[in-house]
Amino acid sequence: MKSRSYPDLPAREISAEEIEHLAVGAWVLGTGGGGSPYLALLNMRRLYADGHRVSLMSPMDLPDDARVAVVSNMGAPLVTQERLSDSRACAHAVRIQQDYLGQEFDAVMSVEIGGGNGIQALMAATHLGIPVVDTDFMGRAYPEAQMTSSAIGDLRPTPNVLYDVRGIEAIIRTAPSWKWVERVGRKMVTEMGSTASTCKAPRSGAEVKRWGIHFTTTKAIGIGRTLAEAQRRHADPIAALIETEGAKLLFTGKVTDVERRTTEGFLRGTARLSGLDADAGRELTVSFQNEWVVAWDGPEPRGTAIATTPDLICLLDSVTAHGIGTETIRYGQRVSVLAMEAPEVLRTPKGLEHVGPRAFGYDLDYKSVFDLEAAE
Repeated sequence: MKSRSYPDLPAREISAEEIEHLAVGAWVLGTGGGGSPYLALLNMRRLYADGHRVSLMSPMDLPDDARVAVVSNMGAPLVTQERLSDSRACAHAVRIQQDYLGQEFDAVMSVEIGGGNGIQALMAATHLGIPVVDTDFMGRAYPEAQMTSSAIGDLRPTPNVLYDVRGIEAIIRTAPSWKWVERVGRKMVTEMGSTASTCKAPRSGAEVKRWGIHFTTTKAIGIGRTLAEAQRRHADPIAALIETEGAKLLFTGKVTDVERRTTEGFLRGTARLSGLDADAGRELTVSFQNEWVVAWDGPEPRGTAIATTPDLICLLDSVTAHGIGTETIRYGQRVSVLAMEAPEVLRTPKGLEHVGPRAFGYDLDYKSVFDLEAAE
């Protein structure tokens, strides 16, 4: 196996406090998906207590020919909530990829910053002894392989590695498209119990710099720090998040009904909300496929959509502003629904083909809530 080309890439150590903030911020950016970060956070607490440390580096410091591993958990969020995670699983998927390629990686990154997947790269890096790159390919969380900036950039989608804790290993060596990688990989993951560790197609430093959505780990840490500081000052964390992130408050209410089902490795369904305070008398319905995808004005998923993907639709606890996942939302919760602006690459015509409402089966045109707000 060819050794790493750049064993001493510039990086700084991530503190234990920053990991706590990262878990909170990644859950906000997860827009309901990416898996709950709680079990991943517990793993990182244990690793740090045992003396391990992880370093974070800027994507701009990657040499063009550096080799970067791209990792994630794949599957239905409800299953990952019920099944204990092993910090070594994601690193093992990377090692399978290394053995297949005959080359070691110089750094590792998450395919998505959202939810527990925002911490997967840290767990892998702990066991591999390489830095985490401060970037991802979504700027949030999405459920399918082709819903990434790397797919929008038409980068090679294979080889793709899947690993199950039972010891099942699979490699998709070649595929004609990103959608075929998703289709075949999803079938494999479903047979594995709807959750598996993955190491996506390897990326060069040049590809990461061109197509990555940069500094999202730092962004997530910043969101977590903002919410912690607001709580320390007994200030309104929702207002703090709106101020620091430019978010837009769409709705405040309580959960009156949740319908969800796990099918084909996805968690799908709707959550219905009844308005409180300024929104008293209103109703809102939010449809999801792992992540919150469309927010509808009214009690049913039809009629007027007030927000759609790729804008980030975030359902947050109204008291703490912590994220609420599609697998954890429940009757009676008091929630604030916020929209955050999507990364620019997702809002391009090519990006909307991959992550716009029609990519999820909704016959809707994307209209950013931020463009509508500016027009008003």
